Amino acid sequence: MTAAVMYEQGLRAPYAESQPFQIDEVELQGPGEGEVLVEVRAAGLCHSDLSVVGGLRKRTLPVVGGHEGAGIVREVGAGIRHLAAGDHVVMTVAGGCGACAYCVGGRPGLCDNIGTSRYQGMLPNGFVRLSRNNSPIYHYSGISCFAEYAVTVPSSLVKIDQDVPFDVAALFGCAVVTGAGAVFNAADVRPGSSIVVIGLGGVGLNAVMAAKIAGASTIIGIDILASKFPLAHELGCTHSFLGQAPDAVEKVRDLTSGGVDYVFEFSGNRQAMLSSIAMTRKGGEIICIGLGATGDMFEYPHAQLVSEEKVIRGSLMGSGIGERDIPRFLRFYQEGKMPVERLMTSAIGFDGLNSALDQLHGGGVVRQVLHPNG
Repeated sequence: MTAAVMYEQGLRAPYAESQPFQIDEVELQGPGEGEVLVEVRAAGLCHSDLSVVGGLRKRTLPVVGGHEGAGIVREVGAGIRHLAAGDHVVMTVAGGCGACAYCVGGRPGLCDNIGTSRYQGMLPNGFVRLSRNNSPIYHYSGISCFAEYAVTVPSSLVKIDQDVPFDVAALFGCAVVTGAGAVFNAADVRPGSSIVVIGLGGVGLNAVMAAKIAGASTIIGIDILASKFPLAHELGCTHSFLGQAPDAVEKVRDLTSGGVDYVFEFSGNRQAMLSSIAMTRKGGEIICIGLGATGDMFEYPHAQLVSEEKVIRGSLMGSGIGERDIPRFLRFYQEGKMPVERLMTSAIGFDGLNSALDQLHGGGVVRQVLHPNG
């Protein structure tokens, strides 16, 4: 099959020239026992893909990219009961092993078993089903949906209604479950709350839509590109400010009489984190979703954290349960409450993948979707 393979990390933009993804013919085995073969119909491009391309987070190489997608089940291995050929599925990294203490406790995103296999480039069951010229090619986050087909495990798949377009469904695998989950699960935003969303990309805009559904009365969007503000307001923002403005913190505090209840920080930027703490009211919470380089160290005013009883909280993949949350968020979409289709900037083929990374790097797009099968 055809797949987008990364052989080297740390290549620099413009990616149309450095070509971090090579479009190659690779071999795919399976599905073996407890595995599922999916024909990939759509795969979203995410900022975390840029982090891996840039080498900020290391992966076992070579690796087939892609971690949020949607497709059709074409074959199931022995032991699979709840999925069958012809089912439409979302492909997501929000699942766990189902048996460890974290999974049993309702926090599959923290599953050690899945985390270990993810960084080693294996499927969660420990197998590698990709190869080229008899040499292994590794799986990205147990998914690898920048390919015509993918073999994965049931915990990475969520069955969906067949009337949901694949382009839309793909975004639920990461962007939606992460952004909306941070609002509903990590923060548990209540009606009348005030919030700030820093970073109005695909994940941040899902947080905006979720905050509106949750009943937040003040939703402030912050980004370094004013071009993102019109869509943000259409989706739920009540106010917007440029992040690089020297008085951005002051504007938020003045508008909200001392700060907001919740700040959702999607950029993973040090200065943005300091601003987040300053924008938060006494007793408020800062929800950190954005990731920088592995090993990045941030500073914060500890005395203020203690004396004002603020909370800094991390949120990975929406701090929830994919099998529960994705169907719930899909219902919001089907009811017209979460118009995820508004986030799609363009559809591309394999030949446009590296150029699409340049557009993502420039910040002018929200979500681009790869069609591996044309």
